[in-house]
Amino acid sequence: MEEIQIQSDNYRSSSSSASSPASRVPSSNFFYLRKPGSIRQPISFEDSPDWDDTDIEVRVEEGGDSIHAATTPASPSLSKYNSGSLPSPPLPEGSVVARKIAGASVVWKDLTVTIKGKRQYSDRVLKSSNGYALPGTMTVIMGPAKSGKSTLLRALAGRLDDSDKIYGEVFVNGAKSRLPYGSYGFVERETTLIGSLTVREFLYYSALLQLPGFFCRKKGVVEDAILAMSLADYANKLIGGHCYMNGLRSGERRRVSIARELVMRPQVLFIDEPLYHLDSVSALLMMVTLKKLASTGCTLIFTIYQSSTEVFGLFDRICLLSNGNTLFFGETLACLQHFSNAGFPCPIMQSPTDHFLRAINTDFDRIIAMCKNWQDDNGDFSSVNMDTAVAIRTLEATYKSSADAATVETMILKLTEKEGPSLKSKGKASSATRIAVLTWRSLLIMSREWKYYWLRLILYMLLTLCIGTVFSGLGHSLSSVVTRVAAIFVFVSFGSLLSIAGVPAQMKEIKVYASEESNRHSGAFVFLLGQLLSSIPFLFLISISSSLVFYFFIGMQDQFSLLMYFVLNFFMCLLVNEGLVLVVASIWENIFWSILTLVSIHVVMMLSAGYFRIRSALPGPVWMYPVRTISGYQALQNVYDISLDTSSKWENLLVLFLMAAGYRFLVLVLLQLRVRKNISVPRFLQCNQDISNTR
Repeated sequence: MEEIQIQSDNYRSSSSSASSPASRVPSSNFFYLRKPGSIRQPISFEDSPDWDDTDIEVRVEEGGDSIHAATTPASPSLSKYNSGSLPSPPLPEGSVVARKIAGASVVWKDLTVTIKGKRQYSDRVLKSSNGYALPGTMTVIMGPAKSGKSTLLRALAGRLDDSDKIYGEVFVNGAKSRLPYGSYGFVERETTLIGSLTVREFLYYSALLQLPGFFCRKKGVVEDAILAMSLADYANKLIGGHCYMNGLRSGERRRVSIARELVMRPQVLFIDEPLYHLDSVSALLMMVTLKKLASTGCTLIFTIYQSSTEVFGLFDRICLLSNGNTLFFGETLACLQHFSNAGFPCPIMQSPTDHFLRAINTDFDRIIAMCKNWQDDNGDFSSVNMDTAVAIRTLEATYKSSADAATVETMILKLTEKEGPSLKSKGKASSATRIAVLTWRSLLIMSREWKYYWLRLILYMLLTLCIGTVFSGLGHSLSSVVTRVAAIFVFVSFGSLLSIAGVPAQMKEIKVYASEESNRHSGAFVFLLGQLLSSIPFLFLISISSSLVFYFFIGMQDQFSLLMYFVLNFFMCLLVNEGLVLVVASIWENIFWSILTLVSIHVVMMLSAGYFRIRSALPGPVWMYPVRTISGYQALQNVYDISLDTSSKWENLLVLFLMAAGYRFLVLVLLQLRVRKNISVPRFLQCNQDISNTR
């Protein structure tokens, strides 16, 4: 304790310009929505909230610029937690936005998570964390990198891996239960959006994938989500831009990813780093938007690394973590008082979040070691000479013995003493509807995105013209048969090789699928079938356009049946290669390694295709591969070992079809394994007693 006191005194003396937390509150109450004097006293709660449904109406007073959240008497105690009004940009006079959301409370008690190999010295990523989140409030989980923020968020949402172990209790509306489908939304730190769709189209297709019922009923849900995230000005704008049009900026894209989860109208919304890669203006707009969303009754829980002073004032409660330890949980401004009581007051000219991270981030110790012998323009670096390990122990010990910790325990006890209504699972769209939606959406994307098939169509036509002109005017001699076989081999082989140009597009399709499947908006079988049906028209267009030019360039037989067989054969080759591209892209999830692997595979396929050596002479079954052939003359049988039997060509075509189906089945297995790694069934275990013994 003597060491801790010395370190605290050193830090206090180095922050001579620091003021008390009360003096840090700005004179304007634009962002700090707390009653005067509440910061100096620990928060107290007299009643636990009632569990009746709460009707919340957001109305705009004439002549004012504030949005007021008024609740019905169904839950009177909740109004105490959401006192104050949130200023927002002016809305048209008389406009009324009404929405009913029965929010849900989330409570976690003694929550511990162990992940094997996650930490160097200990597998315990989260250690005995306690806290709660109430309807109509924003609860932020803050801390430095690798402090356990995302782990706590995923543990509450039930999205940890199967190999992770979770101990403790999680309550939803006072009952030990997991959040059912549709009752919550989860927004990842990095989400994949579809750039060739407008904001309204993207949200509409998301609603079709998630919600059951008629299409017309989902338009209202989409418009509500657009208004909730302040995206009305961008509703008809392409997300990623097109040609000479600019796409959405990072702030708007982040709000679109949140709006996708709002189409389900969830009671609880989890967001991992909502301010990720946002500038200060976009971050403030994001938080004001989320604050307005919370005022409708939704329970918001999200992680954050750092924020400005204005954004910090919008939070209702903060859970401060460091190395998995809870250093504070309570109202936002009370955290400033907590640091002051522990001997680390926040300086006047410093942001609260910067001050918090400066005190608990162990990475600053390296900076201190580097700068120990340096000097700046104002002297040495004694102002940052504080051991963060000592600060963490001091803050943790101070919090455990504080009135704030006791108040949190009391509130948890009151929230869990009576079970409220259980959240009901919302219906899903049928598999047939999802297949139809994904097929139509993929067709729209492929028609707009030139990198998908239009660029490949141009490349195929150029390749066909090059090969056709090289092998044109062959005549009808015996040697021309051998030359035509060489032309067919070059056309089919290099045409298959050009399928590698679709790797970036296929990679993006898989990322979009993974993003939607993580929230159970899609499925592996549904995704593959929709992708297959949407790609067939474009692949057939490529095959018939290039085959027609090539077929007559090299002087093949002028028979319609032979021409259509050649087109169908080449189409099946393209379909096989599309499946092969999906398999490799699913395995590597990296463009460079996928292209390198596909080039290697195609080289082996060319060597074993039966052109350089006939199939009967290939050394063993490893090098056997179905030959892409058409029936020819007796010379072909002698030179290339091609059967004259008319049924052999259909057998080869059947083999190609089975290969295309086999590749896609392998992709189905790979996608199922990938999703299983990212999603697990929520598991809430209890350390000291069996759950069955509880009420």
